[in-house]
Amino acid sequence: METTKYSVGLDIGTTKIVAIIGKENEYGKIEVLGIGKSKSLGVHRGVVNNITQTIKSIQQAVEEAEANSGLKIGSVVVGIAGQHIRSLQHSDYITRTDSEEVINDDDLDRLVNQVYKLVMLPGEEIIHVLPQEYKIDGQAEIKEPIGMYGGRLEANFHVVVGQISSIRNVGRCIKSAGLDLGNITLEPLASSDAVLSKEEKEAGVALIDIGGGTTDLAIFKDGIIRHTAVIPFGGGVITEDIKEGCSIIEKQAELLKMKFGSAWPGENKDNEIVSIPGLRGREPKEITLKNLSKIIHARVVEIIEQVYVEIKNYGHEEQKKKLIAGIVLTGGGSQLKHLKQLVEYITGMDTRIGYPNEHLAGNSDEEIASPLYATAVGLLMNAVRNGEYQSNAEEAVVSEEQIEESVEELVLAGEEEVKENNPQGNKERKSVFDKWSEKLKDFLDNAE
Repeated sequence: METTKYSVGLDIGTTKIVAIIGKENEYGKIEVLGIGKSKSLGVHRGVVNNITQTIKSIQQAVEEAEANSGLKIGSVVVGIAGQHIRSLQHSDYITRTDSEEVINDDDLDRLVNQVYKLVMLPGEEIIHVLPQEYKIDGQAEIKEPIGMYGGRLEANFHVVVGQISSIRNVGRCIKSAGLDLGNITLEPLASSDAVLSKEEKEAGVALIDIGGGTTDLAIFKDGIIRHTAVIPFGGGVITEDIKEGCSIIEKQAELLKMKFGSAWPGENKDNEIVSIPGLRGREPKEITLKNLSKIIHARVVEIIEQVYVEIKNYGHEEQKKKLIAGIVLTGGGSQLKHLKQLVEYITGMDTRIGYPNEHLAGNSDEEIASPLYATAVGLLMNAVRNGEYQSNAEEAVVSEEQIEESVEELVLAGEEEVKENNPQGNKERKSVFDKWSEKLKDFLDNAE
């Protein structure tokens, strides 16, 4: 049986949970082997608020992915988001004992571990420590210090901080769903891996991932992460507004948004009307598309303006920090009609929709290349890159203890048989041993 080494990403979102299994092919691209998704019922604005429901949804998604791929899921790389995420800039240094030796990985690890010891606010912990630039003995703007000489190694860090309880709850859901937690990654970082090119990260780009419960922002410049933020509004709030504004149920509001919704109210004529069936025995409701897009427009403008405040906080208006590649929109919310034009109008920055197909193998399902799966694909890439592998050999071959026990049993049985059949001599020994090895071979064959 051929062994497949594969990795798994699990995106626990507010509206959906996606489990995605994949491996790296010989060209360094990601080949998706199976995908499973389920409706997310226990997550609110990126944070778990009902453990039991979330566990059920995770199990559903995982079972579907396993059925699609015929592989077993053991450990997963998970994304974390939510309004409790904040980021800060910090610089730190270490003094090396021997400046005659070149700087190596151990020195960098020592420096990063020192940052992890920073005292945070009560109830917070550090999720990521991302080095930006290094300084060696006062010489600044060093991107790769390994192999250089120096006594004092300094660095600026982008530190991402989150609430301990929220992170623990995610971990608990994973464990209770019968999975191992491989790694936790910030969702905007995962999405940016999936949809941004190296050139964009160099030129300066803001990635806006509009999900169901949150809008995540990641800003890159000179190939380095400069700013991250999570805004506690997403596509779900727009649906809520339509529900309230048109007095209809959530399911209808979601369908209306997806089918007829537009972020730009100017394009709908006053006489364009859509009829919504009334609840049991009631008259159908008539809603003008102009009103619908006015409701959507008001909320989308609010979300974009909050994101734009974060982009300005980073310092986009300074010449040196200008984001030349503009904005990339991704996530389910980015599929809203005319959103790209509205973002360009409000921010004055070039905008494109980001599809996670840049790193996917050519034969991948078209559905997976949708902005909806940007985070899930990014988490899978993270799992592959960090060597979070599983292999189907693990389930095919029975555990070593079982084999050892069976070998012992067979050896004992073989010895007993020898004693019974041949109390004096060794003539028949070989044939009994043959029988025994055949039994073992059968056992191993059946184990596959």
